[in-house]
Amino acid sequence: MTPFAAAATDRLVLMNPGPVVLDDRVRAALSGPDLCHREPEFADLLARIRHKTTLVAGGGDAHTAVLLTGSGTSAVEAVISSAVPPGGGLLVIDNGHYGERLADIAAAHGIRTHRLEAGWAVPVDLAAVERALAADPGLTHVGVVHHETSTGMLNDVAGVARIAHAYGREVIVDAVSSVGAERVSPAEDGVDWLAGSANKCLEGAPGLAFVVAATDAFERLGAFPRRTYYLDLHRHYTAQAKSGLPAFTPGIPACYAFEAALDLALAEGRDARHARYRALAERLRAGLEALGLELLLPPGQRAVGLTALRLPPGTGYEELHRGLRAAGFVVYRAQERLAADHWRLSTMGRITAADIDRFLSALADLLRDRADSTDVAEGGTR
Repeated sequence: MTPFAAAATDRLVLMNPGPVVLDDRVRAALSGPDLCHREPEFADLLARIRHKTTLVAGGGDAHTAVLLTGSGTSAVEAVISSAVPPGGGLLVIDNGHYGERLADIAAAHGIRTHRLEAGWAVPVDLAAVERALAADPGLTHVGVVHHETSTGMLNDVAGVARIAHAYGREVIVDAVSSVGAERVSPAEDGVDWLAGSANKCLEGAPGLAFVVAATDAFERLGAFPRRTYYLDLHRHYTAQAKSGLPAFTPGIPACYAFEAALDLALAEGRDARHARYRALAERLRAGLEALGLELLLPPGQRAVGLTALRLPPGTGYEELHRGLRAAGFVVYRAQERLAADHWRLSTMGRITAADIDRFLSALADLLRDRADSTDVAEGGTR
């Protein structure tokens, strides 16, 4: 039996922050009929997805969505490379790996940046944002990550947007790990450009990303020279909004799955999904603390989709991953400066309270077995 067959038979719980455990209806939609992307049936599917994505992302009548085949980073790169005008600049709010990524993307396209490096897991300093914008009128855009997935921190996007708009700047939000479960809205929060992904809190299959913005903002991109070809947002917008068809061949099975996931998200509602994720996260966090484990962030700074925590004393990540994978759970390594002593657990997707309880039991067994073996080893050397 292959590992894939085993996973289909015995429930494998993905506690990594995307891809996520799918609803059976989303998984079934992946096997939709073969379809040419230039046919009217796909045009109808694309129009429905764009409309539903706009609604789920908190857009209003003035907003629209552009769908991309790619990971969430493709949407972030498409926005940065397309929306910042020639001669413009990007103020990057950097308090984690994905904040750093905003600056790296801008640099790759020759866009001038100013980085506000708060430090990993440090909340956004709104006063510093205001000082930076006041000092440099050439910073036309502000880039911020909503859910900084490297730490699990939720950043104050609405506060950033208020300050940026007071200075006449636009805001680019990486909402890849938050849209669908956390409160973020182009219409209500003043987010000018929202980049998201199908396969995290929206619980679709991997392979699709999207950008939500005002329709007239997409239109204005036509006046800018293109920095990219495939990721040029105006190209995608023109194809999808004017002809109703994609600019390039899309991931059609993922589109089927995404529409099914969007229908479920709209039926559940953002507040209800937020409450479901929060209940799972709180159940998980209480159990972790009961085991004596140290969480990275204080309660008021945590997103509902992910928990970062310190590794148990004397236990490496590989050992944890191996033992928990054998018990049916995929956990996630921390990144870069946190990798040596932290790990991460996601509560995105169709994880249940029973899954959380089984996970905590498996983790407790693993830690107990390790403690017992350590005691035996130490006793044998005395």
